[in-house]
Formats: sequence, structure tokens, C-alpha cells
Amino acid sequence: MLKAEHTPNYAGITLHGDVYDFEQLYEAIHDIVGEEGEYPPYEQVRLYILSFCYDLRHAFMGDRESIFVDNGMTEDMMTLLNMVGSTKNIYFSFNTLYPQMLFTIAALNDFIERRERILKHPAQDRTITTLRQFQAAVTQSLEETLSQHAFKMMLNNMFHWLVDFDNYYAQYIDQLNIRFLEWDKEKRKKNISIMAKRIVEKGKEYQNVKQGIDEVAREANVPVSEIRFTGEYPDEIDW
Repeated sequence: MLKAEHTPNYAGITLHGDVYDFEQLYEAIHDIVGEEGEYPPYEQVRLYILSFCYDLRHAFMGDRESIFVDNGMTEDMMTLLNMVGSTKNIYFSFNTLYPQMLFTIAALNDFIERRERILKHPAQDRTITTLRQFQAAVTQSLEETLSQHAFKMMLNNMFHWLVDFDNYYAQYIDQLNIRFLEWDKEKRKKNISIMAKRIVEKGKEYQNVKQGIDEVAREANVPVSEIRFTGEYPDEIDW
């Protein structure tokens, strides 16, 4: 079962799960975002969501953190059942920065809604239910982390705005990630819901970033997807 919790210094969220949880989520995300060029207006968003899958895949391959957790089996139960086994299961985990995680769970709504429109029984679709469980795990973590007011504001911004992520300039999320990392622990926590608002409202700051990217792309005669944010991520993240 997927579980999410904030990192010690509120840089992001740690996602925990066993190999089956992570493999199922990995496959569901790839299934929902489609193949390259399948949804042209969403190509930048698709690629940014798949960057989350990079860490997800490395996690269930054992290249990230792992812990052992009780699985409910005891030595007495194994004796009674005449079997040999372990009383622990291995759970994998990895960290994702808050702006990236907020963007990922919000943008997935567009892909899910498109899939729901073409299915006769979307509530029974494994891909959709897997992604909704992922969103729910992250949302539960946010509810436990934020004040009641901040949490309600975040939900309103992320799930009640008429947000459309087609042709979204995902370079903006890199800018938010880097800015978020420059803040101390307390400022990060206070700004989680504000980050969500910035991502979905596509306000003045986002429009300025979009305009700047358009100008650079036009001058260089290249697609906007080839323009990268010039800021640098720190070598070490104070998670």
C-alpha cells in the first residue's frame, strides 16, 4: 500500500511502497500519459510526469532507500502453519520535491479525465484506480502536514480550479523547485499551499516565464520544449 509523508525539512514528499505498489504505479502512469506524440498539446507535461517515473523505477529496482516493515507474520504463526518465512517485508522509498509532486498529481487529472470519457466503466479501470490511490496518498500526507485552512485552500486550488494543462510550460516547475529549495524549513512548510496555487492558476509569474521562453525559442528558431530553465539545482538537497 502506497504511503506518503513529508520529508524532515519539508523539501518534498517521501513515497513508500513495496515493489508491487511501485511497479503498478509506474505502469499506470506510462499507460495514462500515452506514447510520444500521442497527445501533442500535453507532450511537455507528459515528459515532466515521466521524470517522476525515473525515480519511481529506480526505487523498485533497489537504487533508492529501503526499510523492513512488519508483515503480520509471527514465529508462532509460522510454526502453526509448518512453514518458513520472514516476519518482515521490504518497502522502498524515494523523495520528490513539493512543486514537482504537486504538479504531477494535479496534471494527472487531465489525463485521467480524458481516459474516463472514453471508458464505459471508468471506476473499474485499474489504471485510474491506481492513480487515484496515489493522489489520495499524497493528499492525505498534505492534510497531516498543513493547517486546516492551508489544506482546504490547497484542495480548492488543485482540484476545483478549471485547470487545463495542455501546452503547459513545465520549465516553470523547475523554477519553483529551485526557489523552494532556497528557503528554510519553516518557510517551505508555510508555502506548500501557495506553490499549489502558483502551479494551477498560471498567473502573472507563469505568464512572464512563458513569454520569456517564447522569445528565446523564437530567436533561436527552436521548439519551446528545447528551452531549459537556467537556474541550477543544489548538489545536495536538504530534504
